[in-house]
Amino acid sequence: MTVEQISVFVENRSGQLGDVTRVLEEAEVNIRALSLSDTADFGVLRLMADDTQKARDALVKAGFTVGSTPVVAVEVADRPGGLGHVLGVLSEQGINVEYLYAYTQRESTRATIIFRFDRTDEAVKALLDRGFRVLGPDEIGA
Repeated sequence: MTVEQISVFVENRSGQLGDVTRVLEEAEVNIRALSLSDTADFGVLRLMADDTQKARDALVKAGFTVGSTPVVAVEVADRPGGLGHVLGVLSEQGINVEYLYAYTQRESTRATIIFRFDRTDEAVKALLDRGFRVLGPDEIGA
């Protein structure tokens, strides 16, 4: 099971990130998780939203270059070793993690890690077989 992640390409200059968040606010889209990476000239903002299609439409209408990528959201214990246990399962299967980012909720004992894998279907199967909970689109940030 995968969830859709939005990637927004932004110029590496002051105010661009604020412009993205303002567009989403005006569209009444809530950001559930995000990650920003940059180079000298541009950044890639990866985000999970409560309404992916609405977010994409609003950002495209505002002139941003937007892409989408299937990613896997895995729930893990929010304790030392939680991430390491997931990575161990993936390593046993020879699955490469291309990138990841995570979020926690204060009132929860669980963390959610968003993964991009080189072999997504195999990664999902390996994680499910080992008892990990893979989240669907309605469970992100819930």
